[in-house]
Amino acid sequence: MNDLWAGLSQAFWMVVGFDTALLEITLRSLQVTLSALIIASAIALPLAAVLAIRRFRFRRTVISILNALMGLPPVVVGLIVYIFLSRDGPLGVLGLLFTPTAMIIAQVIIIVPLIASIAHQSLRDLWSEYHDLLISMNVTQVQKIRTLLWDARRALLTASLAGFGRGIGEVGAIMIVGGNIDHATRVLTTAIALETGKGDFALALALGFVLIFLTISINMLIHWLSRTEKEGRW
Repeated sequence: MNDLWAGLSQAFWMVVGFDTALLEITLRSLQVTLSALIIASAIALPLAAVLAIRRFRFRRTVISILNALMGLPPVVVGLIVYIFLSRDGPLGVLGLLFTPTAMIIAQVIIIVPLIASIAHQSLRDLWSEYHDLLISMNVTQVQKIRTLLWDARRALLTASLAGFGRGIGEVGAIMIVGGNIDHATRVLTTAIALETGKGDFALALALGFVLIFLTISINMLIHWLSRTEKEGRW
């Protein structure tokens, strides 16, 4: 019990004192996840808008696949990315394996379906309200997409934040493609797993506190945005 309290106390002071190792790992985690989030949002949001507006063959199939991919095991994504980026893989010549870039690629694949599926629900509802008006104005498809994306920006931010929450807590795929290399690819989740295995519970707890803080902050922000979105419609 004394060891537990000592570890908690040390972890607390590491967080409060902005421990160098803790800060480095946290900043790298944010760098990787935010980079993945920007790329994933740039892919997922226009895709969601197209699926809401356009009617084409296999549209429902694409939507079903997106929804199904939300539950894709991250370790499978990590394995696929590893195969493609390994020395014998088709992209092995790029030398991206065990780099932050590989981690970003894996996170993008993981969170694109999540962002696209959540965004599609919001954009589909908005399109049902805007359909007659935009059709009567004879605007182009690009203008329709831009209008929906702008007017649904708060809901789309919620979708993106959900993707961030999924990405920041990912460990399986990141461990496979990043390798958990110190001062290079070590992030919050992989560092927690490593330090726990080593028995360094103080650093593991400090990293856990930071991860919990980030997760709770994102969930509270999502809740606030969702509530204000509903109040705005009233």
